[in-house]
Amino acid sequence: MSATTSPMPNSSVPGRAKDRATSEALGRRRARADAIVRVLCTAATILGLLFLASILLTLIIRGAGGISLSVFTNVTRPPGSHGGLLNPIIGSIIQVFLATIVGTPIGMLVGTYLAEYAGESRFGQVVRFVSDVLLSAPSILIGLFVYQILVLPFGGFSGWAGIVALAIIVIPVVVRTTEDMLRLLPNTLREAVIGLGAPKWKMIVLVCWRAAVSGIITGVLLAVARVAGETAPLLFTSLGNLNWSLNLSQPMSSLPITIYSYAGSPYEDWITLAWTGALIITLGVLGLNIAARSVLRARR
Repeated sequence: MSATTSPMPNSSVPGRAKDRATSEALGRRRARADAIVRVLCTAATILGLLFLASILLTLIIRGAGGISLSVFTNVTRPPGSHGGLLNPIIGSIIQVFLATIVGTPIGMLVGTYLAEYAGESRFGQVVRFVSDVLLSAPSILIGLFVYQILVLPFGGFSGWAGIVALAIIVIPVVVRTTEDMLRLLPNTLREAVIGLGAPKWKMIVLVCWRAAVSGIITGVLLAVARVAGETAPLLFTSLGNLNWSLNLSQPMSSLPITIYSYAGSPYEDWITLAWTGALIITLGVLGLNIAARSVLRARR
């Protein structure tokens, strides 16, 4: 007598179909969310580019008409005297250059200490916190600080005070960039150098700094771009000078101060010079960034 067996119903088929439907619904929701986020990101990018383009276009329209040889060869003069911007341009170059020379080594050394030596120590955390506070501090407070320690005690405004104020602004930017770039380097690189018998300071100088040089230079350029247009700290330190002067112990002219003074004047030629000065600062910072990136790309 033979027994027959009937096939068991496949109860997992409905469950699989349900899982497939759930997976497809989840995929559709993710696709919609991805499309929405992509549209928002694209719209935000276009909006930011429109703002940037409008600023640049306004500078070009208002400032390009005032660019002439006399702007770069004549000093500032009274209204209607066909003055130029020679002394503000030279004053800004001197103050920004010296502030960068002073602030960059300090910022690099502090950033190197935080990345290579401090770790998570209490002192390192304090230094990092102070640097972050200084990075976000309003520049006018830095100008007031330098005014109290360098202008009042020494009896007057000076180019040196302006350089110190700008250098204080440069330092935290370079500190943050240097620390971040050094922390991005793999520890295996450090271990390989130390394993060859090199001291730690030589490993940092010859290997870590060279590997992070592009990021550090980018941070320096960001600092230069920031201090090149600072007006508030210079109002309390170098003040400005309508006459030609290269004496750093006396008030020194600068483009931001001249733009600030000329833009609010009732004289049309001074207002045109103010727009021209703003365009010169923008093109100078843009040219410096392009040149530095070209040099770094050639090195790579």
